[in-house]
Amino acid sequence: MPLSSAPKNRESLPPGVWGVVATPFQGSTLDVDLDSLAGLVEHYEAIGTTGLTVLGVFGEAASLTPQERRDVLETVIDSTTLPLVVGITALATRPAIEEVLAAQQIAGPRLAAVMVQANSPRAEAVIAHLDAIHRATGAKVVLQDYPLASGVSIPTPALITAVNACASVIAVKAEAPPTSVAIAQLRTAVGVSIFGGLGGQGLLDELLAGAAGAMTGFSYPEALISCVRAWQDAGYAAAERELQPYLPLINFEQQAKVALAIRKECLRERGLIKDSGVRAPAAGFPDVLREAMNVHLAEAAAALAAHTTAGSI
Repeated sequence: MPLSSAPKNRESLPPGVWGVVATPFQGSTLDVDLDSLAGLVEHYEAIGTTGLTVLGVFGEAASLTPQERRDVLETVIDSTTLPLVVGITALATRPAIEEVLAAQQIAGPRLAAVMVQANSPRAEAVIAHLDAIHRATGAKVVLQDYPLASGVSIPTPALITAVNACASVIAVKAEAPPTSVAIAQLRTAVGVSIFGGLGGQGLLDELLAGAAGAMTGFSYPEALISCVRAWQDAGYAAAERELQPYLPLINFEQQAKVALAIRKECLRERGLIKDSGVRAPAAGFPDVLREAMNVHLAEAAAALAAHTTAGSI
């Protein structure tokens, strides 16, 4: 079934798959690997993502210095023509404004939106936060509900109130399980795109609930693109056929505490980045999982080869 369009009186982020970009590091000092980053971004554009999300949680933005954040964003801009959503790490208003201004200075018109986390369980506090950001910067916002990262659990009714009160919000990234429940409630109550995340683990149910697509990281983003395109063209059964071969790998990557390291190791195994290092406090890749990872990567590679031969990607 086709994706529902947002009301014409409310701007909304385009539907599809917005790839969340990892920040590759290299060597024992874990310096940012800008060459690998450029190659990864070029791959995302080549396979047909709608846009990119950079400096998010999966991009380990909280571990980057201000200069590293600048270097990452400049490299992404130089490596792709895709529209960008830039993650804002700070939960407090003044530091968040500074991050937004820095992103605007670098990205200019390439900046489709900034991704701001819900920073309070109270709607009025989130509204004040978003209003202050908009007054200071004029930026459009993807409002992210991701309690695992932010430490903030906002009830869905409060999230709806905040979105409807803030015209600067052009999308919601719903990552508070059960995501399909939240997305279904949001979809009927707000006039902007709702995106799922969490590595695509709930993507099929999220699409059924009214999601506009996915905004997430996965070592085979081609699968997410195929799934969402199939949903747009032919509905659930077609989308399920596209995603099903990759579900073991999606589930494998989403293991608590080591998900980031697993995904970066999968990207390294694919040749998309040179090194899979993560910065503290993230845990490194557990080598005892390597055999299982290789099994799931082989399954995914075979599925992608079959799709490519059939002209699906």
